[in-house]
Amino acid sequence: MPFYDYFCPSNNRKVEVLHSIHREVQTWGEICQLAGCEPGDTPANAPVKRLLSAPNLAIPLSDNDYKSAGFTRLVKRDQGVYENVTAKD
Repeated sequence: MPFYDYFCPSNNRKVEVLHSIHREVQTWGEICQLAGCEPGDTPANAPVKRLLSAPNLAIPLSDNDYKSAGFTRLVKRDQGVYENVTAKD
């Protein structure tokens, strides 16, 4: 399930919650229930807006990063021979 960021204009708070892609969250009360926090002074029926945010991507920087993520990295050497550089320990 993906994480989503929501903003409540009534209290100027931004909250990150985890829920199904098919679920539509529209009120502050629903956000508080999903996040497990108290609504405070903000009414439970206050509208919220889902924010557009970039996904978190993990980009491997070394051969060990590829290996720990479960990938095999092959590098082309002389005469078209490929070497598995993640097999090294």
